[in-house]
Amino acid sequence: MKSLRPLPHVIDINQLLSAMCKIKPFPPFSTVISLYRQLLLLGIRPDNYSLTIMANCYCRLGLVDLGFSILASFIKLGYQPDIATFNTLINGLLHSNNLDPAVKLLDKINQAWPMPDVVIYSTIIDCLCKDNLLAKALNLFSEMKTKGIPPDVVTYTTLIQGMCILGLQRDAHQILTEMLDNNILPDVETYTTLIGMYCKEAEVREARAIFDLMRNKGVYPDVITYNTLLDGYCLRGELHEAEKLMDQMVKDGCKPNVVTFNCLINGYCKSRRIDEALTLLHVMPLKGLTPDVVTYNTVIDALCKDNRLNCASQLLKEMEFRGLKADVITWSSLLHGLCKGAQINEAMKLFREMESNELVPNIITYSILCDGLCEAGRLGEAVEFFLTLPAKGLHPNSHTYNIIIKGLFKNGFMNEATELLRSMEDNGCPPDACTYNTIIEGFCMGRMSARLWNLLPL
Repeated sequence: MKSLRPLPHVIDINQLLSAMCKIKPFPPFSTVISLYRQLLLLGIRPDNYSLTIMANCYCRLGLVDLGFSILASFIKLGYQPDIATFNTLINGLLHSNNLDPAVKLLDKINQAWPMPDVVIYSTIIDCLCKDNLLAKALNLFSEMKTKGIPPDVVTYTTLIQGMCILGLQRDAHQILTEMLDNNILPDVETYTTLIGMYCKEAEVREARAIFDLMRNKGVYPDVITYNTLLDGYCLRGELHEAEKLMDQMVKDGCKPNVVTFNCLINGYCKSRRIDEALTLLHVMPLKGLTPDVVTYNTVIDALCKDNRLNCASQLLKEMEFRGLKADVITWSSLLHGLCKGAQINEAMKLFREMESNELVPNIITYSILCDGLCEAGRLGEAVEFFLTLPAKGLHPNSHTYNIIIKGLFKNGFMNEATELLRSMEDNGCPPDACTYNTIIEGFCMGRMSARLWNLLPL
């Protein structure tokens, strides 16, 4: 294009630069800026669209200040920034976590130009909702309606999502009703958000009612919708309903994916129907699906809790054979199984193997190991692990403290238990119900001093 004479029109150049900005997954924004500068040197005069493309590139690179500097080019060239330009700048501020400046810019736009549209409002409302600033989002929602800017499906869905995050089911349902009253048809994302909210609160009947309403309104559920409801059934232990829903999913032409199977496998495992979970795991490849780390971790954890360690170890080998790398959750499940099976030496061996595989144990891993050592009467090793946690950048939680406090009590180390109990609060980890239950248990065993009794919040 640079070699053509006469030079190509700016519209042709805009099409090229705009297309480059849409390349996924990593648009070459820096390259677009470089090409734009070359075009300026050739004497090609940019137009509004060219300048907005540049502002977008700078903003997407996190260089919001340079994005705003493009406004000077608008003025210099005698152009008027339009709504697309301001949408771009507001988006840049929001992506850079500059929410307050974005709201202030919207106010300035309101004062200077009667041009903010539903896109600008919806974008800011979305960010306010994601920051749990629902009251401000609702104020902006009211403002846009007062200014005669009708909310669209994106605006309503964004508000519903914000309400769902905060567990405001009634408010979310009211927004849905307002949508329908205004003849704005909710889309799949709207309905799926509501279904997810009810499932999270274990109100699966309400979730199913929304699902049925969705279908009656002619909106077809996608795989995410099905998975959300299916997971709700599984978490409630209603596996028969989950199975029926999966059959309906296939009948409706919506192909189950790995997440679908993971939800059902998790449901079987939580209901201790582990053999059915195993069957489903081995059916997945026949359906053209490859089990992932989550799939294997779910089943391995269930097998370990059921003391079927040999089967769990076989699954670990199968997992590695498929090219999947076991993570800290996998190893922690196996470690827990060995500790509960009183195989503490094997657990220690597994822990060392875990470290040799360059897997960094987390606080759950250490808590499991400390518990196993205490139960095996190896309190000294457990305390040693506990004391090394800060050096490893890990902070004990109440569960970890409770394990060591219980171990100290059982072995008669009352003063040490007292000091550790006092240190919990100082370290930002206040005692919980389990901590006090441990203290009371020690008291009932006749091993509690009057000084320790005074620590109880009675």
